[in-house]
Amino acid sequence: MATQITEAKSGNITEEMKIIAKLEGESPEKIRDRVAKGKVVIFKNIVRQNLERYTAIGEGLFTKVNVNLGASTDHYDENEELEKVEIANKFGADTIMDLTDGGDIDGMRRKVLAKAKMPVGTVPIYQLYYEMVTKRKYVIDFTEDDLFNVIEKHFKDGVDFVTVHTGVTLDLAKKAAEQKRTAGIVSRGGTILAAWEIYNEKENPLYANFDYLLELAKEYDVVLSLGDALRPGGIDDAHDELHVGELLVNARLAKKAIEKGVQVMIEGPGHMPLDQIEMDIKLEKQLTGGVPYYVLGILPTDIAAGYDHIAGAIGGALAAAYGADMLCYLTPAEHLSLPTPEQVKDGLIAFKIAAHTGDIIKLGEKARKLDTEMSKARASLNWQKMFSLTFDEERARRIYRQYKKFEAGSCTMCGDLCVYLVLPRALNKKKYANQKASTENR
Repeated sequence: MATQITEAKSGNITEEMKIIAKLEGESPEKIRDRVAKGKVVIFKNIVRQNLERYTAIGEGLFTKVNVNLGASTDHYDENEELEKVEIANKFGADTIMDLTDGGDIDGMRRKVLAKAKMPVGTVPIYQLYYEMVTKRKYVIDFTEDDLFNVIEKHFKDGVDFVTVHTGVTLDLAKKAAEQKRTAGIVSRGGTILAAWEIYNEKENPLYANFDYLLELAKEYDVVLSLGDALRPGGIDDAHDELHVGELLVNARLAKKAIEKGVQVMIEGPGHMPLDQIEMDIKLEKQLTGGVPYYVLGILPTDIAAGYDHIAGAIGGALAAAYGADMLCYLTPAEHLSLPTPEQVKDGLIAFKIAAHTGDIIKLGEKARKLDTEMSKARASLNWQKMFSLTFDEERARRIYRQYKKFEAGSCTMCGDLCVYLVLPRALNKKKYANQKASTENR
């Protein structure tokens, strides 16, 4: 089965590569060469027919933003989740992940796939866990076949990427159970696999059967996102033995995937102090040879509950500047609740800002030209242009008009003292005076 990687290694430029090249302002040849080396991945399951917004991440490309959504075992509202998809469509999410872990998981996934304009990812082990519960079994009772059957079902439905927690080996799972981390294991998928491995005294099926996982992924050209099951869930745990040990495992597996023609990226932290973010990005790139890095946050503080989208955007901006390829957004509801549609919007826009802020450093003029356009529009009080360049045009217009009924002249912050009015008035007055004096002297 031909994949983006196998085509690239054969010297071919696919239609998807041409689309990405145009979107990114790069040559198709550069995109092809980076795909061949595993430094760029293109999200497109071969059975997905309704993809409108193509997305790629990796070396030299704009930093992308992923939106998580999906119902839970405590709150299942299909209409609400589809409203979140609409928000992701409207405000420019680059990918979304359906993390539904209760109710009609198959139905929700298929409706999200039908409605989403962009690539869709999932975490298949969530469905496996729920199916065990509905059969009155515990998670430790699933078989390896159960796991791979669920994964293949997601591939057949058209998901473009999946999180698979390949790096939490039996050895690391035992160490995690023995060690006293501040925050423990915070990955749901990682916890499920660690419990299964320790109880059954068996190796992680995704690690032990990685070659079979590659065969399945290659058949659909699905991007494997090697999950960070042992990521730090608190800043105290950043870069401990478990965190780094899992990254080492996933780095080896990623290289194997590329050799076999399977697109792959690696998921990163998590919680981490700001002064460790640069080192973390460089470590992943060094260990993997440049495999795209998809970071969750990064959250540089643990005490921002209710405002985690802001804290995460601070860490995300730094991560993007240092070379992270995709940011997984956080919402104000992180650590507190399933997010509402409005909170999804807040998180998405916060992280779009973070990604762009990082790209100004990472990509230079390629990214900052929009900022130059905005500065020129402000200097000329061109409000329509300013509104068009914002991340949320409707909100910007609404705020501008909260004390004013028309969109022209200065804003109500400075009013008649607007810097772009005061100096021009003085210059025009001086010009008029000079012209008058010249006329009178004739």
